[in-house]
Amino acid sequence: MPLAKADKLTLIAQHKTHDKDTGSPEVQVALLSKRIDALTEHFKAHSKDHSSRRGLVKLLNQRRRHLNYLKIHAFERYRALIEKLGLRK
Repeated sequence: MPLAKADKLTLIAQHKTHDKDTGSPEVQVALLSKRIDALTEHFKAHSKDHSSRRGLVKLLNQRRRHLNYLKIHAFERYRALIEKLGLRK
């Protein structure tokens, strides 16, 4: 379930650290969070879609790895991102 191009560009614009930034952990976590939210909504209507649930678990683990990287290497950026996205912890 890919994101629409306009949604993706707005997320990148909100979380980028410099002008040509598309790959920083902040941007990647924001994009993953948006996809996770979309899949969570999908499961409210399709509770028995187990193949998509596997994809959701993969996205959750990927986001967790990015957050762990930020937590170790740039704790202030980690705290700011958690607050901005409204994630737990």
